[in-house]
Amino acid sequence: MADVATTTLTAIVVDDERLACEELSYLLKEFPDIEVVGTGRNGLEALRLIEKLEPDIAFLDVQMPGLDGLAVIRKAKEMGLNLPHFVLATAYDQYAVQAFRLEALDYLLKPVEKDRLAETIARVRRSIEAKQTAAPPAPPPARSLPQRTKLLVRSGNRNFIIDAQDMVYATIEDGLITIVATHLEGLSNYRTLEELQSSLDPEIFWRVHRSYLVNINRIKEVIPWFKSSYQLRMDDKRQTEIPVSRVQTKRLRSLLKL
Repeated sequence: MADVATTTLTAIVVDDERLACEELSYLLKEFPDIEVVGTGRNGLEALRLIEKLEPDIAFLDVQMPGLDGLAVIRKAKEMGLNLPHFVLATAYDQYAVQAFRLEALDYLLKPVEKDRLAETIARVRRSIEAKQTAAPPAPPPARSLPQRTKLLVRSGNRNFIIDAQDMVYATIEDGLITIVATHLEGLSNYRTLEELQSSLDPEIFWRVHRSYLVNINRIKEVIPWFKSSYQLRMDDKRQTEIPVSRVQTKRLRSLLKL
């Protein structure tokens, strides 16, 4: 288990008031073990940052246009995102009870003071340490379908059959799965990445991120990305760079002896 006392924690800061966002981001720089990897101005941007960056901590303003901080927590759960530790910040304290009902880890009153922020960060570390200690070993993914050696890829008005080994990666967006192979790109007839993954060899095809399934034999380069994660440059025509989620980083290090 990693020593949570020294591991860098990633954070995002989302506030529709630019000055407030900059002030909190600047204050977080006083903590060398915290890295602000993204900032946003509204709830929709918060969701995109959580999905893409999978931060350890999300500092959210309560009152924002579109989706407020409380709605971001609800929506992130509905979307099945890898949830960060949510910390809500506001100039008003009437939302505190509702925040904790939604399992926000902490609630900060503006202007945020450094000592109070240090308490929040310490609380996050204790929560991470408790989860690491209590978490049982993850069971191997179940396969309900036989392993396939061929895949159907729809490109234009044609249906192509490719060898599964030629798939470089698959990605899902707006409910549609795109398969990128060595010499072809098109849509899959599978409905979810879980369904596609369950039909393939789990030793070769790896779910590195909730939106990406990669062929480990088609990884061309491992690129350090921020202090605690990586991106994979794949061996396709565009040399696509794919993020590795923080929960999969440990497997990557073990797989490639990083």
